[in-house]
Amino acid sequence: MMRLVGTWTVTAVSGVTVPSGEQHGPWLTFDGDGQVFGMSGVNRVRGTWSVDGDVLTFGPLASTMMAGPPQAMALESALHGLLAAPLTLHTADGAAASSADPMLDPAASAAGRPAIVDLLASDGGSVELRRTTPRN
Repeated sequence: MMRLVGTWTVTAVSGVTVPSGEQHGPWLTFDGDGQVFGMSGVNRVRGTWSVDGDVLTFGPLASTMMAGPPQAMALESALHGLLAAPLTLHTADGAAASSADPMLDPAASAAGRPAIVDLLASDGGSVELRRTTPRN
């Protein structure tokens, strides 16, 4: 199981452009108690998460309901759509996720596994996450 606890910036979502600046930049924080919260583009999100093997599943996600610029709303819609289905965890190089935490395990970092994880949907959609804070 990939150790997801910590904060991750969403750096890519298939089919849409993710802004490089902080405004409307999505991020997710995975707490060790199975809670997740963050920003999906325009609105804040909160819900639950669990990992079984290499499959990440989110429970129902609650979200604020503000409107924003069309590009940010498209990003948010695509991200919500992908997070609604089970996602397979992979390292950025396409390998199956391991139990090594690349931020804390020197062997994982030495093996060339950056703190990036891809979430792959069964329909080919994907989300790329980059760790922004170490796991507690």
